[in-house]
This record gives sequence, C-alpha cells and structure tokens, in this order.
Amino acid sequence: MTTHATGTRQEWLAARLELLQAEKELTRRADELARRRRELPWLRVGKAYRFDTDEGEASLEDLFRGRSQLLVYHFMFGPEWAAGCPSCSMLADGFNGFHVHLANHDVMLWAVSRAPLPKLRDYKRRMGWSFPWASSGDDFGSDFNVVFTEEQQRGGGVEYNYRREPVFEWRPGREGGGADAEDRFAAMCGTDRASFHRDRPGLSAFALEDGVVYHTYSAYSRGLDGLWGAYQWLDRAPKGRNETGGVWWRRRDEYAAA
Repeated sequence: MTTHATGTRQEWLAARLELLQAEKELTRRADELARRRRELPWLRVGKAYRFDTDEGEASLEDLFRGRSQLLVYHFMFGPEWAAGCPSCSMLADGFNGFHVHLANHDVMLWAVSRAPLPKLRDYKRRMGWSFPWASSGDDFGSDFNVVFTEEQQRGGGVEYNYRREPVFEWRPGREGGGADAEDRFAAMCGTDRASFHRDRPGLSAFALEDGVVYHTYSAYSRGLDGLWGAYQWLDRAPKGRNETGGVWWRRRDEYAAA
C-alpha cells in the first residue's frame, strides 16, 4: 500500500487548483526573466575565432548561416577523450528535433567542442545526431569560461558560473576509477578526473547585426536545467527526478548493456 497522501476527487481538485496558481506565478516569473535576458547589454566579439565544420573552416559569423541569432552549446569533449560527456550527451539527445525548427525561426543552434572534427563525426554517427557540431581551438572555450588549464586548476584560477573555484583537489589513484559520479563519467570518456574537469558545459548566445557579432548571454551549471528535456518530463512524473541513488543516466545506447 502506498505511503503517499491520498484523498477524494474533491480534495485532489482543491489541491491542484492551489498548485495551479503557483505554477502560473512561476510562468510569469520565467517570462520576466526571459525579458531581462533579452535586455542585457551586448558585448562586441572582437576576436577572429576559427572552427572546423563539415563544410570546412568557419568563422563565428559563418556559424550563423544567414540567421541573425546563434546559440552555442559548449559540449564537453576534450581533444584526448575517447567519447563525449554522458551528461552533455543526454542533454543533446533533445537537439535533433528542434534545431530544425530554430533554424527556420532565425536561430542557428550549434554544439562546439575541443575534440577534433573526426572524433565529433564518429560520435555524432554513433549517437544518431543531425545537429551541426564544430570543433574549436582552446581559445573559444577559454574566453567563454568553459575550458581551463592544469595551471588554472592547480593555482585556483578557475572561474566558472561567474565565481572562482577553490584549487582542484588532486587525489592520486582515484582519477578515472573512483566511486563518485565525476570519476565514473571521466572513465566513461576515457580520461581522468582532473582532465574531465578542464572542460565544462555551458550555453552562449550571439547576435549578428550589420556584420558585427555580439555576445549576448551565457549560462552554466544549473543555469542549463531548462535545456534538459528529460528533466522537464521527470519534474511532472509522480516521483520527480528521483535521484536519491545518485546519477542514474548513461548514454542512450548504453542502457541495454548496463
């Protein structure tokens, strides 16, 4: 028998209507936050970034492909890694359907990673993805605060999600083989924990006006929650995210083998 509260239809409806008011208020607050995002001052991008794409070498402006808006998902996939980050992969599973809709609404969506293009192509083929994915140099990720060096880790120079992190804790013998999620994810990517921490997830938005590219917005960490399509469904399921046992997801082609 369930231990959850039960009630009559009338009791359920009364509670649901009370919750509906809170949901409407959250929607209004989300609309207000979206407006404030749009009102942020724009920063002119002065550096000439270069990317490797399926169509050849490209500039940041080229990634717009004739649109006026560009969204870049900073996908964790280091140059030496054997595979992309499992968390980024779960999130990116949702890109396939809607990137076409965005492209037909004046918005280009790209994933960008440091891994070389042949690795990205192989992984993209494995995952069955069709959205555009570019390989970048370290400078693009570094400038948008998603790529860090070992020196920054050791010296406490990592600034992620608009705050400085403490010096990375080196734990010899645990990297890539420990019990926590970071160690497991590092091992799943074919790297160690310290290297796994040098790439981070993020979203950056850009606008193109009169031939000038502007950086308009970036978000990191829990700021990416809204992009996780699966979590939006789980938040409406009876048990919610139900993560009492820790990280539960894998790449979608790995569940059967688990």
